[in-house]
Amino acid sequence: MSDALLITVAGVGAEVMRTQQPHLPLLPEEVGEEYARAYAAGATIGHVHGRRPDGTPTQDLETFRAYSDAIRKRCPILQQFSTGGAVGMGVEERIPALELKPDMATLTLGTCNFGDDIFENSLPTIRTILERIRKYQIVPELEIFDVGMLATADVLFAKGLLTPPAHFDFVLGVPGAAAATAENLTHFARAIPAGCTWTVAGIGRRQTAMATMAIAMGGHVRVGFEDNIFYRKGELADSNARFVERVVRIAREVGREPATIEQARQILRIPLTSAA
Repeated sequence: MSDALLITVAGVGAEVMRTQQPHLPLLPEEVGEEYARAYAAGATIGHVHGRRPDGTPTQDLETFRAYSDAIRKRCPILQQFSTGGAVGMGVEERIPALELKPDMATLTLGTCNFGDDIFENSLPTIRTILERIRKYQIVPELEIFDVGMLATADVLFAKGLLTPPAHFDFVLGVPGAAAATAENLTHFARAIPAGCTWTVAGIGRRQTAMATMAIAMGGHVRVGFEDNIFYRKGELADSNARFVERVVRIAREVGREPATIEQARQILRIPLTSAA
């Protein structure tokens, strides 16, 4: 286990709107500045969703190109594109930006309830996204919202469609999926193949508790407006960097430092030739 801590900032998302979080970045320049602040605070991975200027979610290639360029102009944070998009998007709508060859891309390994909606990730959808990820030689992050998705990962490993060691992201606390509890995080971390690495994204008020557990357990952390808009109860966060700064303070108390870009590439096995 490396003591270096991967901190992912999920600064945009697909659901939160400006009416809920006035500091949500939407325009490319805003996104670039927000991710640069998070990088300066200690984040090494930027999880990216696309938004139109009015806040509508989009997986449009040109939106991702504008975001990616704006981020890269300002900082070297590793770019991780979402292929989840927004609930209700078809699979081909979710993946055109992968041709930009980001450092990483997400791959959600199953369908789950998502509040009142359904986040569809059937096996055909998973295979389509994985084929595109492999075509562009992008490092996948395996998104796990519920326990059955761990079984799907095992199947994909067994069939040779995924190759361990891989990197997982446990998304805990989504209404309708696995709860953000110590028991679930411990079970998920124990269930993945030896040598794999993992991050936890705690949703809402459980973000800091899950992050603290992950730091102590040797895992990694995701924070940001996509998962939580409040710095503490009743207080909206004024930037994504505030969440990163708090994680860094907690981690340093137990002897873990934020990973450098070079360390992150080594941990995640991201080649230096990736484009984004």
